[in-house]
Formats: sequence, C-alpha cells, structure tokens
Amino acid sequence: MSTIPLAQRYRRWLQLAAASAWLACAAAQAAPIDVPDAQDWAQLTPAERKARKADMRRQLDQASPAERKAFRQQLRQQIEGLTPEQRQALVQQTRKRWQNLPPGEQQRLADERRAQIEAMSPAERRELLRQRRDMLRGLSPEERAALRDRLPVR
Repeated sequence: MSTIPLAQRYRRWLQLAAASAWLACAAAQAAPIDVPDAQDWAQLTPAERKARKADMRRQLDQASPAERKAFRQQLRQQIEGLTPEQRQALVQQTRKRWQNLPPGEQQRLADERRAQIEAMSPAERRELLRQRRDMLRGLSPEERAALRDRLPVR
C-alpha cells in the first residue's frame, strides 16, 4: 500500500487532471482552422452549413490574428484556384439557394451581415474592402460585367 496520504494523492490527481485539460484546450486552439472545400460546401444542407459556419466562426473568434489571416488567404487561394466555370456554377447554386429562402430569412441574413460589418473596426473594414477589390481583379471581364449588372442602382 502507498505511503502517500490519501489527501495528497487526490491533490496530485486533480493537478494532473487540470494540467491534462489545459493541454487539451491548448492543443485544440493550436490546431489550424480547416478551410472547407467549395464544392463540398455547396453540397451541404442549409442546416449543415449553418452548423459548420458557427463552428468555424467560433474557431476564428478564438484564433490569433495571424491564424485568421492565414485562413482568409487559404480560402482566397482556393477560390481563385477554381476555373471560371466552377466559380459560375457555385454562384448559380448560391443564388438559387438564396432565391429559395423565404423573404423573412433573407432579411434576417442581410441584417446579420450588416451588423457584422458595423461591428468591424475601421481597419477591418478597409481590409475587407481591399480583399473585395482583389477578388474583383481576379474575375474575368465577363464575370465582373455579370456582377455589375446584378448590383442595385444607387
């Protein structure tokens, strides 16, 4: 039988358990955030997309600025790596899903996005604008014209 008092054994066990839990949390946060494949993402049901998006948002909220930047760059590279036909197919699928949403859900999603943008700092808004301009530069002239035609008149 052990000569270590019972209270001391429990204290050591609790310390080990706490250290293990801390290491598990640190390892979970250190894991890179996976960029979903665009084709796979388009095949998900709305409920699955919502759950995956919430999980990614939680991970991005906990990530460092460098990790968030790496995620955005990887996502941008993935999208830019698609052929114009693949991008157009994704755009059509997204548009079809949007048009199939009830008007109340469309409004809720638009309000949600507006609130996200309003919550950004001026530097984050400038970065978002820069990213959008970079994305537009990567589109073909036909894709840019099609996008321009869909914009509301100001």
